[in-house]
Amino acid sequence: MASRNSTVSNQVMWNRLISVVEEQAQALVRTAFSTSVREAGDLSAGVYDREGRILAQAVTGTPGHVNAMADAVGHFIRRIGRDNMFEGDVYITNDPWEGTGHLHDFTVVTPSFLNGQLVGFFACTAHVVDVGGRGFGADANSVYEEGIHIPIMKFAHKGTVDQTLVRIIRSNVREPDQLIGDIYALASCNETGHRRLVDMMGEFGLADLTGISDFILENSRRATLERIKALPRQEASGEMIIDGYDQPITLKVRIKVKEDRIICDFDGTSGIDRKGINVPLVYTKAYACYALKCAIAPEIPNNAASLAPFEITAPEDTIVNAVHPAPVALRHVIGHMIPDTVYDALDKILPETVPSEGAGCLCNFQVSLRPASAAARAAGARRAEVLTFNSGGSGARPTLDGMNATAFPSGVMTMPVEATEQVGPVIIWRKELRPDSGGAGKYRGGLGQHMEVGATTGHEFDFQAMFDRVNHPARGRAGGADGAPTTIAQDDGTAMKGKGKQYVPEGRRVMLSFPGGAGYGNPAERDPAMVKRDLARGYISAEAARETYGLSQSDIDAVTAAVKAGEPV
Repeated sequence: MASRNSTVSNQVMWNRLISVVEEQAQALVRTAFSTSVREAGDLSAGVYDREGRILAQAVTGTPGHVNAMADAVGHFIRRIGRDNMFEGDVYITNDPWEGTGHLHDFTVVTPSFLNGQLVGFFACTAHVVDVGGRGFGADANSVYEEGIHIPIMKFAHKGTVDQTLVRIIRSNVREPDQLIGDIYALASCNETGHRRLVDMMGEFGLADLTGISDFILENSRRATLERIKALPRQEASGEMIIDGYDQPITLKVRIKVKEDRIICDFDGTSGIDRKGINVPLVYTKAYACYALKCAIAPEIPNNAASLAPFEITAPEDTIVNAVHPAPVALRHVIGHMIPDTVYDALDKILPETVPSEGAGCLCNFQVSLRPASAAARAAGARRAEVLTFNSGGSGARPTLDGMNATAFPSGVMTMPVEATEQVGPVIIWRKELRPDSGGAGKYRGGLGQHMEVGATTGHEFDFQAMFDRVNHPARGRAGGADGAPTTIAQDDGTAMKGKGKQYVPEGRRVMLSFPGGAGYGNPAERDPAMVKRDLARGYISAEAARETYGLSQSDIDAVTAAVKAGEPV
């Protein structure tokens, strides 16, 4: 009975830790200055034991952050040194190789003390709107051009903030108030986690986290290994070609299922690009592990032990293992394509398990606005940096349609138009789902979006494009059709590139169509009722209903009449 009670108590404490880090994350959402954190949830939060092993992560957040951050605390311990850690300390970095992959992510780590003894750590990461340099985009030729680099160091020592560091940061970025506000928000959210942890430890009479740490890690390791042992001992390769910056990029992976681990080797992937789309290995590992966990052990909580059986390797100087000083600002554009590459291989080992390809990378863009003339400046036009997160469609699943305008694998949310327009003189003239963009199939791919972006009178702007799938749309699986590609141009027909900074004069608008997810299965096998539903909702056109899915003209007319009459279909 004692053993069972101990197990029950440990399970309760494990669940409590998950709620602690979720409250930690929500504290960051509530206090952050950047819309990327407040509105899109581009963040992560976690609690670690004294050895720097992640025990629990917040549900709110991205796998690219939290899985990369799983390795980061070890770097903090090594760089700061345990004998140099004190109550009231706060540590910080935006190092791409010891943080989460690029300079725009600030990671803050706080040691947690109880009765004068170090018991663990809290860590969190957030994407900030600006770090100086060339601005958020792919145009840099090295990391030195991409913005200010803060090595692992103390932001606060025994409760006293390093004001010299604050002044250096403020002097090197375009939005100093936002960035410094976000750093304080990161520190505050860790403090929230620490307070809740102390409360929990007092409630359960814990002097340290050793017992609960061992329980969490041992059970997670065992559960993950059981899932891996149940898989066939096979190997398979996957490959995907994507747009790249100015030439296509090939991503290759070979998966080997062993008895006690799964190996993903990215040998054969394209080399480092001259522009800022390269990926540090820590970010590649984050999304490859995420893809495997989603397919094999989705319900096992994410922690050091459940991640350990997944071994991710890639040769140095490939685009998925870029070493310093490679430019890495848009590492997410390539990194978000890694799960679909992994699934191309995994589908050959576990058929009817993984989805079709989706939009992959987020459809982000940043607008750098400024007065178009001296007269406009005098009339009140101003400079501003506006970053907005958007999504294409996700791929169809073996038994379900893909999700419309939903980010997979990143999981961040699309920013509301109102929030975007509030932070600068930008106007979103149009934002709506893109009919017929989801690939046809027994299960349809998720829809992308149309967007139309401009600025208020008196402003011109630089448009930082961060898109893919322009020339290489999402591929269908098991007979499903490809999703629609990305398109981008100005409203006068001026062509624009999928990546890079591009000038937009006053009065012009940028017309965007984000990609759709691919379909799964033969379109001829789609349930006619689902075709009618899609037609009624405007997800597909009458032409697609007729020519792709074989819906009769009489059925199309009946659906159209029902919609006009406000009747159910």
